[in-house]
Amino acid sequence: MAFEEKRAWIMAVVAVVAYACYVAVVVGRADDVPLADVPYAAALLWTVGGAIVAAIVLHIVVSIVSPEGANQADQRDREIHRVGEHIGQSFVVVGAVAALGMALARWDHFWIANVVYLGFVLSAVVGSAARIVAYRRGFQTW
Repeated sequence: MAFEEKRAWIMAVVAVVAYACYVAVVVGRADDVPLADVPYAAALLWTVGGAIVAAIVLHIVVSIVSPEGANQADQRDREIHRVGEHIGQSFVVVGAVAALGMALARWDHFWIANVVYLGFVLSAVVGSAARIVAYRRGFQTW
């Protein structure tokens, strides 16, 4: 497995696990309270920060355990990374446009923050999935 593919797996898994933890915490706090009234900011910040730290630590661990190719990227790796980034970034744009529309419609901050976070998570997961598929099945450059 190429080192860059390992990085894509790390990013996808960390993003899904962190978002699942966030959702579990927020939904767990919403006993008889509407979701928009649940305190979410600290959980959101902790899960984003934890995901960043976890991705860095896992990247370091994988670099130590299997160092072959850790600092090498060929043209194919760069092209796959570029395609994955382009695919993933579309979800950041969709999330930002949705958040802008929600802000203009004066939605509660809870929903705006959550749509932005979901856009980032989908960007990481879908971009990583595109990279993994490209490594496993190949891809066609345009």
